[in-house]
Amino acid sequence: MTTTVNPAEALVPAPTQRIALAKLMPDFYKAMVALDRAASDGLDPDIRELIKIRASQLNGCAYCLDMHTRDARSQGMSEQKVFGVQVWRETPFFTARERAALALTEAITHLGEHGVPDEVYDEAAKVFDEQELSRVMGMAIVINAWNRIGVASRLSPAHRHA
Repeated sequence: MTTTVNPAEALVPAPTQRIALAKLMPDFYKAMVALDRAASDGLDPDIRELIKIRASQLNGCAYCLDMHTRDARSQGMSEQKVFGVQVWRETPFFTARERAALALTEAITHLGEHGVPDEVYDEAAKVFDEQELSRVMGMAIVINAWNRIGVASRLSPAHRHA
C-alpha cells in the first residue's frame, strides 16, 4: 500500500548550496577552524555557545544555528535556555556574565555607525577579566565570519527526524 503525501505538508527543500568553500579553499577553511579554536580556548563552553547561537540568529545562518543549538544541548544546556536566547532580555534564565556576552555579541554583530557602544563594552568589562573579555570578543568576531560563510554559500542543515 502506498501512502500519498499532501504536497502542502511536504518539506520544502533548502536552497541549493552555491559553493563549497571548504573543498575549494582548504587552507582558508583550516585557518577559520584554527581561528575558532583560538577564540574558544579558555572560554566558558556555555558562553561560547550562547555567543554562537545569538550571532547566528541575528545573521540568519540556519546551518550555524542548527549546529550550535545542538552543541549547546549536547553539553547540557537546557532547552528553555537555548530557546530563550532570542529573547534573553525578557527572561530570567541568564547570568550577568551571559547577558553581558549576549549584549556584546549583538553590538559586534550589528556594528552601527558608532561601533560598539561604551555602555555595552563597560558592562562586559565589569563581569569578565581582560583575558575572558578578549575571548568573548574573539568568539563573536569568529562566529560572524562563519555566519557570513554559511549565508553567502547557502549552507543548510540536514533534516533530522527527531
